[in-house]
Amino acid sequence: MAKPLTDQDKRKQISVRGLAGVENVSDLKTNFNRHLHFTLVKDRNVATKRDYYFALANTVRDHLVGRWIRTQQHYYEKDPKRVYYLSLEFYMGRTLQNTMVNLALENACDEATYQAFAEQALLSTCCIETLCRCVPQLGLDMEELQDIEEDAGLGNGGLGRLAACFLDSMASLGLAAYGYGIRYEFGIFNQKIVSGWQVEEADDWLRYGNPWEKARPEYMRPVHFYGRVDYTPEGVKWVDTQVVLALPYDTPVPGYRNNIVNTMRLWSAKAPCDFNLKDFNVGGYIQAVLDRNLAENISRVLYPNDNFFEGKELRLKQEYFVVAATLQDIIRRFKASKFGSTEFVAIQLNDTHPALAIPELMRILVDIEELTWEKAWDIVVRTCAYTNHTVLPEALERWPVDLFKNLLPRHLDIIYEINKRHLERITKLYPGDVDRLRRMSLIEEADIKKINMAHLCIVGSHAVNGVARIHSEIIKETVFKDFYEVDPEKFQNKTNGITPRRWLVMCNPGLAEVIAERIGEDYIRDLDQLKQLLDFVDDDTFIRDVAKVKQENKMKFAAHLEEYYKVKINPNSMFDVQVKRIHEYKRQLLNCLHIITLYNRIKMEPNKSWTPRTIMIGGKAAPGYHTAKMIIKLITSIGDIVNNDPVVGDRLKVIFLENYRVTLAEKIIPASDLSEQISTAGTEASGTGNMKFMLNGALTIGTMDGANVEMAEEAGEENLFIFGMRVNDVEAMDKKGYDAASYYNRIPELKQAMDQISGGFFSPGQPDLFKDLVSMLMNHDRFKVFADYEAYIKCQEKVSALYKNPKEWTKKVIHNIAGCGKFSSDRTISQYAREIWGMEPSLEKIAKITKPSLPKT
Repeated sequence: MAKPLTDQDKRKQISVRGLAGVENVSDLKTNFNRHLHFTLVKDRNVATKRDYYFALANTVRDHLVGRWIRTQQHYYEKDPKRVYYLSLEFYMGRTLQNTMVNLALENACDEATYQAFAEQALLSTCCIETLCRCVPQLGLDMEELQDIEEDAGLGNGGLGRLAACFLDSMASLGLAAYGYGIRYEFGIFNQKIVSGWQVEEADDWLRYGNPWEKARPEYMRPVHFYGRVDYTPEGVKWVDTQVVLALPYDTPVPGYRNNIVNTMRLWSAKAPCDFNLKDFNVGGYIQAVLDRNLAENISRVLYPNDNFFEGKELRLKQEYFVVAATLQDIIRRFKASKFGSTEFVAIQLNDTHPALAIPELMRILVDIEELTWEKAWDIVVRTCAYTNHTVLPEALERWPVDLFKNLLPRHLDIIYEINKRHLERITKLYPGDVDRLRRMSLIEEADIKKINMAHLCIVGSHAVNGVARIHSEIIKETVFKDFYEVDPEKFQNKTNGITPRRWLVMCNPGLAEVIAERIGEDYIRDLDQLKQLLDFVDDDTFIRDVAKVKQENKMKFAAHLEEYYKVKINPNSMFDVQVKRIHEYKRQLLNCLHIITLYNRIKMEPNKSWTPRTIMIGGKAAPGYHTAKMIIKLITSIGDIVNNDPVVGDRLKVIFLENYRVTLAEKIIPASDLSEQISTAGTEASGTGNMKFMLNGALTIGTMDGANVEMAEEAGEENLFIFGMRVNDVEAMDKKGYDAASYYNRIPELKQAMDQISGGFFSPGQPDLFKDLVSMLMNHDRFKVFADYEAYIKCQEKVSALYKNPKEWTKKVIHNIAGCGKFSSDRTISQYAREIWGMEPSLEKIAKITKPSLPKT
């Protein structure tokens, strides 16, 4: 059994994150005991683990509040330009440890709680110590306390996690930034694997309360739906609407050691007091009160689709709800500002989900503020910017006109007027080009008329960006080619990034410390400094230190798997990991074919010296995505055969990582040796998981897709395992036609693997279980798995060969870490700020609060 690090080892590892001053420790210990006392003294005399977590969380939050208030005072005094990041998803994960890292409190908190537990264990008489008499039995340490916190899983995957990284960087760069979204009562579902199948369970993440949020009922805003439009001499009126109230909850977002704490404001739907109470006079009072749920359902649950559009009315309600509430808040804050210039507001639309900000801002400016259309439109375009996250056609939002007409009749009118003026411009530029007008219209004329939300975003924004260089080129050359030809100056690239605070300092303290010992700690706020590690690429001591940290992380994760998954793995094997949403374009099926091929080879030559591998795949499938759920079943079925074959032993293990989420990512990524980034070229917009693995010392096997292209440039292509078709190869194959059968007939190992799947080798009781997957791969595979199979297998052979040479492997790891500077979200946000928002980032540290007062938020 792999042994985890001792408590003493764990406590030593966090030295890179600030020294624990005696005064700090004493204050924290006092505050911790105080919070624990007032938690318990009310109703019971024994502390639970959760009580300790809440006491620590509240202690840490005390250190946030003063900074939070001072930050808002600072913004009010300076009245800077403000940026509003609108996103339907914020995949935040846990907050406690991240906050301690950014406030440089982790060592002090660790020492304070350690002392508090030790003292409480010794004392048994006076008040608080008696209440906490269960401490010796609990045997708590800092990591156990952190594990009690629920993930804030208010996102599906990359898009929501990117938004979370951006909030961290905006605060760390001193930008007056606000994240706006929805406070979903139920986030992304919890995944259980039952007999190899995914089963969804509701994520009731708020059931124990959330110590990090603060309700702000004084800023509640009405949001209108349905009704009709009246055209009167006094102007256009949207009347007879149904009203839902938007109640804001604020969460502090601390910057990295600069005393700045920004705000994420999430809206919760509440029914007004008089909701449907007109039914009371016919005896419907009870039903009227129960019907409040209809309004409050708007913020009940996150739609669990990633890269797939689901055109449900409730989803459109969510999109308008967040936009309408947010714009009222923006305008309220703008009117309260000192200068009152429209140049002091920037709105970033994170994909098309908040696209309704464009017609809603037009409605406010024209109908309520009574500006002319031309003046209002100028303000909207200069204020809004749009980030595109995908080119997959099934992911692009297209809302039926009839749905709009019923739910948002005034907005439909405005969109029609925007489209009319837009098409008039195109007609002048390209007279007689009817086909171009059809392609560029905001309204798609088909059997069901639909509004193309991406087109609305492009027309209504001054900047449009992709999220990796190759992706930005693809949208200019293909999906938005017509728009690029008309307004080339609008189109930009902003390659994604990740925050090094969470994705190195917090989740991999051992590696962060080893790096800091060589180049100092400043790299944490300037990741380009990692280039200095190239000076140590041949340093035997550094190579040994990097390899040692990786092995410790692997031992720790092996122990985690054994404890929580009841699975024993060989920590000396290569940890080969693919964790991301389950989707055909991400090609978990290509990984499956490699597993089967490797299994067959070991069976054929059991006495050969094989590089041992533990292949781990994790990710959630959208509940309605049949193929993705079948892929999970195939992975688990392959694992059942491989893991129980005595001939194979521990040379090959297959693990499906149940319920992959931010917190599990923080454990598996630092322990990984090989990162699988194997999407079909031209389909993954960027990826950010690829960057996290690279920063944490895993080597990448991948296609030239998304940010992999730039990763290969930064680290040197020779230091990644690149294989397969490039974008132009895929395009050429699309023109020629992809013939899966030709690969099946030509490559014996591929044929063998497919025959095993189709013949029931991996599903002995149900030989036809995977017939749909087989049919898809053979007859209508959009993502061309077989076309890259041969190159992938050969590349995996190179991986196995190199892994047998630990020193050379680790040297490539160092090259990769040294090349990570570009992939900091600090760099990404600096580019957004300067090139889109017209703002200048700052590393200035603001003064702490001098006198308490209410923040002007």
